[in-house]
Amino acid sequence: MTAHTSRDPLHGVTLEMQVNALVAHFGWNQLGKRITINCFNNDPSVKSSLKFLRRTPWARAQVEALYLEMLHDQAEPAPASPWSTHRRQKG
Repeated sequence: MTAHTSRDPLHGVTLEMQVNALVAHFGWNQLGKRITINCFNNDPSVKSSLKFLRRTPWARAQVEALYLEMLHDQAEPAPASPWSTHRRQKG
């Protein structure tokens, strides 16, 4: 029997996990600048953010989009510098 694998990157990732990961990555200040909603800017907490995001589909969509963007950026390897390869070849 084969296990079903989902191609959805949000499969199994709760909204709380997304908010915690975004706060850990960006911090509340930067998160509030990227997504301008009061629960990220005025006395932010995970609990108040989750309460607002669960009731507000457009804000939740923005959080999910930023989370996916963060995952995509983390998955891409940093481009190799042409200078670093030149130095290795020479030395």
